[in-house]
Amino acid sequence: MVATLPDSIKRKLSQTLDQWQSWKCEWALVKKPEPIGLLNPGLGNYSILVEAQTQFVVRLNKLNPAVIGLNRQAEWRALQSASAAGLAPTPRYYNPELGSLVYDYLDEDEGAPCNIAATAGLLRNIHQLPAIHFRLDLHERLLRYEKHIEHRNESPPPDLLKHRTSILSILESISSRACTTVLCHNDLLQANRIVTQGTLRAIDWEYCAMGNRWFDLAVVCVGDALNAAQAEELLVNYLGEEPNAEERHELQQHMAVYRYLELLWFCALDDPQERKRQLTGARFSSLDSSLRH
Repeated sequence: MVATLPDSIKRKLSQTLDQWQSWKCEWALVKKPEPIGLLNPGLGNYSILVEAQTQFVVRLNKLNPAVIGLNRQAEWRALQSASAAGLAPTPRYYNPELGSLVYDYLDEDEGAPCNIAATAGLLRNIHQLPAIHFRLDLHERLLRYEKHIEHRNESPPPDLLKHRTSILSILESISSRACTTVLCHNDLLQANRIVTQGTLRAIDWEYCAMGNRWFDLAVVCVGDALNAAQAEELLVNYLGEEPNAEERHELQQHMAVYRYLELLWFCALDDPQERKRQLTGARFSSLDSSLRH
């Protein structure tokens, strides 16, 4: 429950709730929202469910956003566009000094499956949203994670480092090809997709940035552990036609990069127990397999 939060987070939660009259709601809140529980904890944030006339989520930083290359201001702007398009919950309040974000809590439809076709449609709609002034540079992200690990006088495990040269080569190949950047969610895992009132929407936009659509597709393929047939179904629904060999190759390359960056991100976590829990043999095997194709 909320009582288990660190004292520093409790203070930031209290300060955020004290600003309730500044929350941007279409209706006037008549009282200060009250915490009613913790939502599923993420590795980078605390999410607290609060309630006044309706329910909101207060998200507070667990990790320093700058360390993992996030831009909270860009996320706020993207959320405004996405919510206006019916693709995300409506943001209500943002305080960079507190590291807090408030947005509407969405009730998930009971028994509503999130299928591949709907996910492809959600990705396509996200990629049509207005541009923001923040871009994801995959090579820079890799170097940022490595630098954070070096600051602890550590290095990534050998099972990861052995692939570094191959990944850098893939990144060079990707950057050499012309690409139209689009707004990407960059973390559209199953946990970050919710069917509410019959519509599939995306939550947790903290990794959003202008970038390559193939990376966004790769996140879904890897995060959902799609097999080859399911990945093909995602592509067909996203593209509206059968993918060609070049498009399949783009997806495979970005899947390898995502698997590598995911493992490197886990290595960058400061909690040694969490690092051990996340750096599984299955994830390393998945990277090995991806680079063999």
